Amino acid sequence: MELKDYQSRVISDLTDFLGYLDELKDIRAAFRAYWDDRGATRMEGYKNNVPGVPHVCVKVPTAGGKTFLAANALKPIFDVVAPESTGQPRVVVWLVPSLTILEQTERNFADPTHPYRQRLNTHFKGRVEIYGKKSLLQGAGFSPDAIQGQLSLILMSFDSLRARNKDDRKIFQENGNLATFDVLDADLLESADPTALINVIRALRPVVVVDESHNAESDLSVEMLVNLKPSFILDLTATPRKNSNIVSFVDALALKKECMVKLPVIVYNRPDKTEVVNNALQLRRKLETLAIAEEKITGKYIRPIILFQAEPKTGEEKETFQKIKATLVKLRIPEAQIAIKTADVNELKGVDLMNRDCPVRYIITVNALKEGWDCPFAYILASLADKSSSVDVEQVVGRVLRQPHVVAHQEPLLNMSYVFTASNRFMDTLDKVVKGLNRAGFSDRDYRAVDGVGEPLFWERPVQPDLPHPLSDLPLEGGGVYSELTEEIDVERLAGVCGESSRHPYPDLPPEGEGTDCNLPPLQGEGRGGDGVHGMLEQLTAHAKEANQEFTEKAKDADSSLSPDLEARMNRYPIKSIYLEEARAIAIPQFFIQVPAGGFFDEAEKLALLEKENLLKDFRLSTCDTALNFEGIDAEAYRVDLEQTGKDDYRPSFKKIDSRQKALLNAHILSLPRDSQVKNMAARLAEMIGNMYPIADREILAYIKRIMEGLTAEQLHDCLERDYSYVAKIKQKISELSTDYCEKVFGDWLTTEKIVTSPSFKLPEFIAPNLMGPTIANSLYMSEKKANGFEERVINDIANLPNIQFWHRNIEKSGFRINGFINHYPDFIIRTTSGKIIILETKGDDRDNSDSVRKLKLSNAWEKQAGRQFRYFMVFENKPIDGAHKLADALGLLGQL
Repeated sequence: MELKDYQSRVISDLTDFLGYLDELKDIRAAFRAYWDDRGATRMEGYKNNVPGVPHVCVKVPTAGGKTFLAANALKPIFDVVAPESTGQPRVVVWLVPSLTILEQTERNFADPTHPYRQRLNTHFKGRVEIYGKKSLLQGAGFSPDAIQGQLSLILMSFDSLRARNKDDRKIFQENGNLATFDVLDADLLESADPTALINVIRALRPVVVVDESHNAESDLSVEMLVNLKPSFILDLTATPRKNSNIVSFVDALALKKECMVKLPVIVYNRPDKTEVVNNALQLRRKLETLAIAEEKITGKYIRPIILFQAEPKTGEEKETFQKIKATLVKLRIPEAQIAIKTADVNELKGVDLMNRDCPVRYIITVNALKEGWDCPFAYILASLADKSSSVDVEQVVGRVLRQPHVVAHQEPLLNMSYVFTASNRFMDTLDKVVKGLNRAGFSDRDYRAVDGVGEPLFWERPVQPDLPHPLSDLPLEGGGVYSELTEEIDVERLAGVCGESSRHPYPDLPPEGEGTDCNLPPLQGEGRGGDGVHGMLEQLTAHAKEANQEFTEKAKDADSSLSPDLEARMNRYPIKSIYLEEARAIAIPQFFIQVPAGGFFDEAEKLALLEKENLLKDFRLSTCDTALNFEGIDAEAYRVDLEQTGKDDYRPSFKKIDSRQKALLNAHILSLPRDSQVKNMAARLAEMIGNMYPIADREILAYIKRIMEGLTAEQLHDCLERDYSYVAKIKQKISELSTDYCEKVFGDWLTTEKIVTSPSFKLPEFIAPNLMGPTIANSLYMSEKKANGFEERVINDIANLPNIQFWHRNIEKSGFRINGFINHYPDFIIRTTSGKIIILETKGDDRDNSDSVRKLKLSNAWEKQAGRQFRYFMVFENKPIDGAHKLADALGLLGQL
């Protein structure tokens, strides 16, 4: 199973955040920079829930594949917090809110054929072990030697860490089975025995995954997370809490586009409970008829299921459920097709609802079908609460959203879900539907409502009219009145619909060759113009198809990278209308590489945007020169922060070493033979350097080892004491070596025409700068990103030239880049009235311009390839490097273009 597009974007978002964290080594600063660079300036600041531990959240609606996402997220997380080169154990504590979800998750991860386990095996070279609480307490396959070099996935429920009962207290008690683990004093939890499982877990500094994390935000739950002493916490939820640090949003339309959910939800309000049952049965029958026809074409089996939601009545719940079941049985629905699922009665235990041999088509419940219960065949929620009630569908509506087989079915009615109610408080019912959708991570944009047969379908919430009389007293068209507020289901009316002499029981479908019409007589009092039940069903399905068409079109057009949640946190500014046509026509060239098209018989090539990883494909850092001068290192330049416990500590704890621990560790390393000293030091420095993609970790480790081998005993000792200073020197050297290599390969590929330019970059119609600059004439957007002092002076002078049509302050990391042996994000994009496009970079005389030579060399190569319409300028105030311009000279040239 491969990641869907929106799932790949979530992993990319998380990886980007981890990159900021690795670079800045400050959680709060990394979180702020991550969102500022995306223009989400209204995102709340980082909440330091667990001091010193990066704690982030991914917001994914129900049916979005949260578990599969988390399985894919573990490798990029460990690449930062515990790189393979360090040899640190890779341990995950995976927390779930209920035993139902725990059993389901454990079963899936233990199954070698399941996509979750297959993805872990792929990412961790098949060395994966799954542990439950019981096996951990027994020490079964869980020892320091066993966990070395593998991914150890520990599955636990929230309650097992909250220690509310004797059984749960076992993880805090003495445990001789775990005596082989060496637990330092600093890792001990005071309230637990030193040999307790909780202390072993703390010593392993696990990555913690919190499934359905909205259930784990109480003070007790935060204490639970603190007690684990994690190195990183990843929350997965459809409904983040106020203290969540969200790094990625997924919208409902992204799930609809990938056929993950049955949206929109169509909500029908019926005159009474009898019609709720009748309409639900009629629609289910129609859906199964369509499903049978579709299976003949696609081979995909679907058995639509109705969830009947009864209203809880204290002391009478059993009777309530049995009455509904009796009603269905009277309609000659086989008992085998009916199941009750309540807090006390569970007729679904051990039942595989997806199995073709399973007969269940009707499930009776109240609120027992909550998180952890999934059945894509559940299409219809029929609420049988009294009409005077505001129907509480909030808990259950999320259970009908998952799409069978994750494909778009040919029949539109099989791509949506349905809710039937009979309430004279329909607006309150819609509020409950919206709350249910919110609970599942969706919104009030994801349902459509119909109040009464034949009424127009409305897209916005209607205003509830003031009724002069209770709705139950109003006459029905065609005769009859609504039942009393506590009306019973009228079995006789339903039986009339079935027809006692009918050849087939109510739920049965016509035999082969007899068509798909049920030919049921009209329900008394329901007919409208003689249409009867079929008229109702035709109108109902017509509304549903219209809603599906509209929703599907929205999904196709939606920008999956910009969810409404994210957009609400951004200051977005559009292109000015007077420039829109010209701006849309601009396509700025970038460098591309020719790659095989990928078809087995296809010998043609296609173009792919050139990335640094292409140029570094054959780079072998381990063989490069190790000449480095460590003399004169400033010991204060990179001081190691001491371990802190204050709430304002934002340094990631996995990047810290306690001063006492560090002294002990250094003494241990120095006591080893020289070869072991070199090996241990290389591992420590490689961990501190972190990810330098696309250079492989093993290449970095091998290179550092060669450097360590060349150090004297005195230098090794000095390196132990001032490791951060040594790391900075080594990292700078690696960057220089890789860039030099890229520059040479780039030049060779240009010469041999392996690299070409192609019109590529399009100006976005909206930008979201993190800081807005002052108003300067002829800006392309309604507001532009703030520039520094010299930049502002340069663009102000340029904007006032008579031949300048518009200018734009390019946004680093998200705007235009000249891609090559480095990525160069120039400061400005300018269009003249003659149609020339000027790419302009400013350089202050007082700044370090060590990168300017490389930028200018790359940009000159770009200008030669881009064509006559494009020009590149690098502008200094007074002291330009060779090939660049002084400001006064640049203004003179620009004025002539």
